[in-house]
Amino acid sequence: MSVNVSVRLDDHLADQLRLRARAAGESLSDRLRRYAEEGTRRDEHPLITFRDGPTGRRAGLVGGPDIWEVALWLEDLANEADAIATLAEESGLARFQVEAATRYRDAYPDEVIARIELHRQETAAAAG
Repeated sequence: MSVNVSVRLDDHLADQLRLRARAAGESLSDRLRRYAEEGTRRDEHPLITFRDGPTGRRAGLVGGPDIWEVALWLEDLANEADAIATLAEESGLARFQVEAATRYRDAYPDEVIARIELHRQETAAAAG
């Protein structure tokens, strides 16, 4: 279900949004909806950002790897006593960054699992 919301924007901002939406092949509504969703997630998870790439937009650590990558690395370290500490030590990420990625993964598991599965499929296809 969706709700129609009316918002007033100044002319300059509205023009900028329309231009960015057109450049990305999106409608203004789609662009605003994405900004609202991503902004809400950033408020919930301040160390997370969103970036474009060949497989679409995805969540990542600010200044770091994608969340799905951190989640996959943690899966690989599942037998470690403290997988977060091990990953922080081996990757150069700070523990708080790994914990931030873990919190995002836990909040949006379907999104992260889908990214991991996409990576596995692409890796298998490239090897195959």
